[in-house]
Amino acid sequence: MLLLPRYRPAIWLISALLASLVLALLAPDSARADPRETPPRPRPFVADYALEISGWPDARVSHRLSRHGDWWESEMRAAIRLASGHERSRFRLDDGGPSTSAYSSGYRLLGIGGSYRLGHDELRELPDRQAALFELSRRAANGDCRATPPCRLRFVDHKGREERLDYRPLAPIARRLPDGESIQATRLEAWEPDKPERRLVFAFHPELPGLLLGVEYRRDGEPTNRLTLQALTLTE
Repeated sequence: MLLLPRYRPAIWLISALLASLVLALLAPDSARADPRETPPRPRPFVADYALEISGWPDARVSHRLSRHGDWWESEMRAAIRLASGHERSRFRLDDGGPSTSAYSSGYRLLGIGGSYRLGHDELRELPDRQAALFELSRRAANGDCRATPPCRLRFVDHKGREERLDYRPLAPIARRLPDGESIQATRLEAWEPDKPERRLVFAFHPELPGLLLGVEYRRDGEPTNRLTLQALTLTE
């Protein structure tokens, strides 16, 4: 979300975890569950993540998914010593995916900041990136993209410009929740089509759409930034 190229991957992880997304393309892994007929039902939650950024102090990221009648709201906030960011999306779940009605975001870095808003007109065709992250987690839970990877997700950035994200499924992996429960996390590897050397490996909760169990940012195959779930509360 920040405009400074040096910090873009880290700040994007802070504010939306989808911007500088992004080894050669590998063959699809066959050890996966069959696709679901319907995605899992969302549940409101509050989550805290630890964010490790190469060259920066560690940060905490808060993530809240809440329900307001037929609408859902996803919000992320984070701050470290010199930077902070927040992002909020309001959307409804339709058969074709999330339908977004409003989006807002803001950041500050070294005393310089900005804020952005998108309304229904800007979001009529494509979701914002918070809603896109939610949709990506649902696709992972559905076993999406097994037959002909990579697949593509289209969304708009904080200024309403179209972005594209290519992704492919990875084999599930055992992850432990903060309460000690062990589950099989659904995983995707994602990248921007014009920056294939930059990759994000997402680990999602298979039954809680939108919840991240972990994200690892890799550049030229080497991990540089990492986000890990630290606390989780189901609010309904």
